[in-house]
Amino acid sequence: MKQRIITGLIGGAGFLLMVYLGDAWFSLLVFALAVIGLFEFLRMAKVQPLSAAGVVGYLLMISLLWPTLSFGGSGTIAMPDFLLPATLLLLVYAVFRKNQFHIEHAALTLVGALYIGYGFAFMAALRNVPDTGFMMTVLVIIGIWTTDSGAYFVGKAIGKRKLWPAISPNKTIEGSVGGLLAAVAVVLAVNAWIGNIPVEKALMIALVTGIAGQLGDLIESAIKRHFGVKDSGRIFPGHGGVLDRFDSMILVFPILHLLGMV
Repeated sequence: MKQRIITGLIGGAGFLLMVYLGDAWFSLLVFALAVIGLFEFLRMAKVQPLSAAGVVGYLLMISLLWPTLSFGGSGTIAMPDFLLPATLLLLVYAVFRKNQFHIEHAALTLVGALYIGYGFAFMAALRNVPDTGFMMTVLVIIGIWTTDSGAYFVGKAIGKRKLWPAISPNKTIEGSVGGLLAAVAVVLAVNAWIGNIPVEKALMIALVTGIAGQLGDLIESAIKRHFGVKDSGRIFPGHGGVLDRFDSMILVFPILHLLGMV
């Protein structure tokens, strides 16, 4: 637990610093996290990251992420032009590799590239929104971290009814509700203190982070349970890998976009 707390404090402070600096600093961090995240996903899916299929997956993910980076291009996010060629290449590769690369591997490569690419692309896109991008990104991060902490401590204190035992046996309904309420309270308080976001938008951010953030965590738990691994990686001592730490953000930022907030 001590190692987990120290890593969390140092990593959290460093991440917030990159968010504050923005521009190329944050874009480089997002790019690095996406590259490592896809590496973790492919390795869990038994797809060699440096194989021909892995390279196709990386090209697809980067083609989606690159335009949103400060040094990358237009700043817009759309279905990447490389999606159709990537799909065809992976299907052909499955034929030539016979029993060593299955159709399931092709599908997982596509899903991993899109899942991780969209998640980090919308993270970069929100930070680059003029005037409000920094504060909105901070509120999202604070909401997610508060949800995690609130759910943990409330669940430990009064949690009795399991939320979804088949996927994450330690999570409770009481903890989930506590995490949501904590996110709403802290996000609104921080915005009232140092923010300049309209109250209704800050409330929406709090609700999305409190609900979708927990769903993102469950999605990652389901993925790891399917692949039979405890953590996606070991890059963060006591916390696991990139996908373990950013699973909530990967879902929250795209949902904020779908709701018209990015």
